Amino acid sequence: MIEFFFDCSSPWTYLAFHNIQPLAKELGAAITWRPILVGGIFNTVNPSVYAQREKPVPLKARYMKKDLQDWARSARLAIKMPPTVFPVNSVKAMRGCIWLGKDMVPFATALFETYWGGDKDISQDAVLAEICKKVGVDEQKFFAGISEQAIKDQLKANTEEVVARGGFGSPTIFVNKTDMYFGNDRLPLIREALLRSKASAA
Repeated sequence: MIEFFFDCSSPWTYLAFHNIQPLAKELGAAITWRPILVGGIFNTVNPSVYAQREKPVPLKARYMKKDLQDWARSARLAIKMPPTVFPVNSVKAMRGCIWLGKDMVPFATALFETYWGGDKDISQDAVLAEICKKVGVDEQKFFAGISEQAIKDQLKANTEEVVARGGFGSPTIFVNKTDMYFGNDRLPLIREALLRSKASAA
């Protein structure tokens, strides 16, 4: 089983979100999608992210931009880095994923595409309404749903849970509850973990 803790405000999470789905399908592994707020994680256990943004190492920053585009090309995804609004407030977007539950994947996919490919500000209600229309979600029910306290509480609980389990960013991925991986570039190791798990269960 795969648990995928994610916030759509991260380009590396977009890559992993895209790339893990065919991997899971190929190996017959179920994915449990766990929306979080990565800003909450940074504030709690990983404030160094903010320091890096304020004082980037120029050579490293230049390479990271190239690295991201190399991965985007490999996945056949369009990613603009940085987008016009960065970082973006993804609270409403991630609450929307919680509210949609098992039906969140088309919505989350459209969120990623709209923000990273379309360079639109997904913190804005008008943009979220466009995404709802695109994926066939009733926008009035959507905005009512994401204002429910239970939805807000669940997003907070997911974020606190991933930190309690050792996570420090997005995407944080667990195989069989305890085997943690961080980032898109760990997918080959996740593949190996899933294969080991299948072999031991056989």
